[in-house]
Amino acid sequence: MTVKEKEQLALILDKHEKNREELISLLQDVQREFRYLPKEAMPEIAHFLGIKAVEVWGVATFYNQFRFVPLGKHPVKVCMGTACHLAGGKLILEALERELNIKVGETSEDGNFSMERVACIGCCMLAPVMITGERIYPKMTPFKVEEALIPYKQEIQKETEAADSTNDK
Repeated sequence: MTVKEKEQLALILDKHEKNREELISLLQDVQREFRYLPKEAMPEIAHFLGIKAVEVWGVATFYNQFRFVPLGKHPVKVCMGTACHLAGGKLILEALERELNIKVGETSEDGNFSMERVACIGCCMLAPVMITGERIYPKMTPFKVEEALIPYKQEIQKETEAADSTNDK
């Protein structure tokens, strides 16, 4: 962890009491700040709470709300509830894997996209459904995947071009 990240972690720890009952809420706060649970934070959390690091890891790995790789700038979720699964959710996942060159649970090397499958988002009438950021994409097909990602890829390209032009000056 960088010095700045250690300082951020210290601020989070300071907001909590030093007892084991704080563990889940502490992990949630760390993940909210860093967008994942950095492995270097686990021993720090354990030391703060006066418990073994293996206990922290045990809780963090037990609950599926916690992740150990950072989310991409544009997290993509594919619903795999019954309606979406039956309507072709697996095909949407496969199309995303090809388009983004990552698998479920991974983040692209450039940090722009991450992909996960979710159990149900409650849009069964719109199945299959994909979510990117806060936007819901209904009645997806493998052909619509590329089209849905265009605005995000254009935004990334603009940011890259702007950064390049700044570096050229």
